[in-house]
Amino acid sequence: MLIKILGSGCAKCQRLEQLTREVVAELGLEAEFEHVREMDKIMAYPILRTPALVIDEAVKSSGHIPTKEEIAGWLKPG
Repeated sequence: MLIKILGSGCAKCQRLEQLTREVVAELGLEAEFEHVREMDKIMAYPILRTPALVIDEAVKSSGHIPTKEEIAGWLKPG
């Protein structure tokens, strides 16, 4: 599983990454994390605001920090 955090590296972006890492650990999943800070790469995704959470190239949230429950729902196997 590849998880991308899209954003400049601001406090909200870092918080989103921290929460997502916590959920991955709590669920016992394996995931690779990538923090995308380059604006041209961020603009390649259909988002209007950061931070954004992308899981396996699917945008799950943008412009806010989702709850741990929301993140867990997106990460749990189908």
